[in-house]
Amino acid sequence: MARIGVFVCQCGNNIEGTVDTKKVAEEAQKLPGVVYSRNYKFMCSSPGQEMLKEAIKKHRLDGVLVSACSPHMHEKTFRKASDAAGLNPFRCEMANIREQCSWVHHDRTKKTGTVKGNDLTRMAIERLKRNRPLKKINIPVTRRALVIGGGIAGIQAALDIAEGGREVILVEREPSIGGNMARLSETFPTMDCSQCILTPKMVEVELNEKIKLYAYSEVEKVDGYIGNFTVRIRRKAKYVDEDLCTGCGECIEKCPFKAGSEFELGLTSRKVIYTPFPQSVPNIPVIDAPNCPKFQKDKCGACAVVCGPKAIDFKQKDTVVEEKVGAVVVATGYQMMPNERFGEYGYGRFKDVISGMQFERLASSSGPTGGEIRRPSDGKVPETVVFIQCVGSRDEAKGVSYCSKVCCMYTAKHTMLFRHKVKSGQAYVFYMDIRAGGKRYEEFVRKAIEKDGAMYLRGRVSRVYEKDGKVVVCGADTLSNSQVEIEADMVVLATAVVSRKGSDGLARTIGIGSDRHGFYNEYHPKLKPVETVNAGIYLAGACMGPMDIPESVNMGSAAAGKVLGLFSSEEMAREPIVANVNERVCNACWDCVVACPYSAIERFTVKNGQGDVMGMHAKVNEGVCQGCGVCVAACRSKAIDLAGYTDEQVFAAINAF
Repeated sequence: MARIGVFVCQCGNNIEGTVDTKKVAEEAQKLPGVVYSRNYKFMCSSPGQEMLKEAIKKHRLDGVLVSACSPHMHEKTFRKASDAAGLNPFRCEMANIREQCSWVHHDRTKKTGTVKGNDLTRMAIERLKRNRPLKKINIPVTRRALVIGGGIAGIQAALDIAEGGREVILVEREPSIGGNMARLSETFPTMDCSQCILTPKMVEVELNEKIKLYAYSEVEKVDGYIGNFTVRIRRKAKYVDEDLCTGCGECIEKCPFKAGSEFELGLTSRKVIYTPFPQSVPNIPVIDAPNCPKFQKDKCGACAVVCGPKAIDFKQKDTVVEEKVGAVVVATGYQMMPNERFGEYGYGRFKDVISGMQFERLASSSGPTGGEIRRPSDGKVPETVVFIQCVGSRDEAKGVSYCSKVCCMYTAKHTMLFRHKVKSGQAYVFYMDIRAGGKRYEEFVRKAIEKDGAMYLRGRVSRVYEKDGKVVVCGADTLSNSQVEIEADMVVLATAVVSRKGSDGLARTIGIGSDRHGFYNEYHPKLKPVETVNAGIYLAGACMGPMDIPESVNMGSAAAGKVLGLFSSEEMAREPIVANVNERVCNACWDCVVACPYSAIERFTVKNGQGDVMGMHAKVNEGVCQGCGVCVAACRSKAIDLAGYTDEQVFAAINAF
């Protein structure tokens, strides 16, 4: 016979204001199996927990029910107290009489809430009677991490994990780490040189013995579960032997052929054998095979001739490596909305209409103009530049309903850079509204206006056309209620921040969710901002949505903290609320395999001692299962039960109601 104790919480006036908790406790005392029942003002308080512990010992309780708030709030609290008193923690349950009762009936009489409180408590008691004394599942943990993406967020995460004493595999699909931050000239709001603060971290990654860097590589497959992932990585052929190459640059200097530079965003060209930028890490060149005459026509080969260490290998092929890791950090970053989508602003028709990122390269000392602001059409220094904000952002017609978050700030920065480099220049900014929500951000924008003379015009641009070598911008200034026409030497578009091309494919590969814009979904935006629904996989940086550099660095460190927490012991204990399959009943229809959102169910083949196949059935991987119960609903043969929520328990609760 069960010996159950019932504790009804008043939660101050949260519950007591709508539910007569004393009455609920008295009604519970009358139920078979309940040997102790009482109500208390705050069960989650220290005195409340002590009361629960004492009752377990004094009345020899073998089950505890706390009628209070949501189990998400305090189930762990009461299970920990039960465990401390010698009771199996999974023989402690909660009935939610706050969110599901008191809060939804606050506008009715107390009688309504009390009746419902009685019902919820009675149902939970009947379910509790059939609870099994479960034990936490111990899973071995491979204490190595994978970081996908070598931008500033990925770099920060990798360095923090390595400094925590754990090995890291850092995978970057470009020939060098650095990401979009490597393209920037200065950074707001401090206006320090982007390369000056980024390059030391890049070098630190290369020198750190705990970090294995796979540049020019892509993750093809991720199998397994938290603590035990197997990752397949494709290392693309560079046609340069990394072990032999010294990074002298002789091959690049002697190469006679050029192609458009991706890093410089089409503003200039690069050699066919190249490193993306002077500070590249690793400093190993890559041959652009589609544009190399040696590969296309079997001509040239000058790079191989001049290479002293004989590092050039035209026969090199892609290689695939497998790595075992216990956690994955996804930090794949962002890209700017393709400029070709902005024909209405003249992009693609007028050479002197460029994007904000292209302006960054013009302003950078390592850029195509050596840091001088020169317009692309004729190389002249522009005297008048118009900056247009919200180009693509907050524009449903372009499919982007969100604010790109960084545009207001980098446009203000651009006006400063322009004025500092062209002393007589005048910057005009067309804006919808200014969003400067970070620390010292508002002051930064005011400085651009008040000290550096940027002219801000609140309104939208209606037309852009060319006239006598100028780019004429027509728009409205809603503050002065007037039409504006500016003859500019150059126009800069603050284009929208969008998710990386191929982000949806990577999401499917690693088993995480994404929103309609292609940004990855966190488990909970407030309580679990760097975790995903796939346990052991974490997010960092602008792959989650538009972010500035400080926020990306913060998220990288946050993800690293979660990884190091997971790696704090060789085994992790997880909740035993997982599905299990009755092998004798399973008819191998695989509906559960299809339905499971976490890929936690496998097809298991039964063989005899001679290796003959005797049958098949579904099998749940306890390390992956998240206890959602979808498989239970999908199983037509009723072969699957969920621990803690068995059919017997659920039907008992329903019958009690």
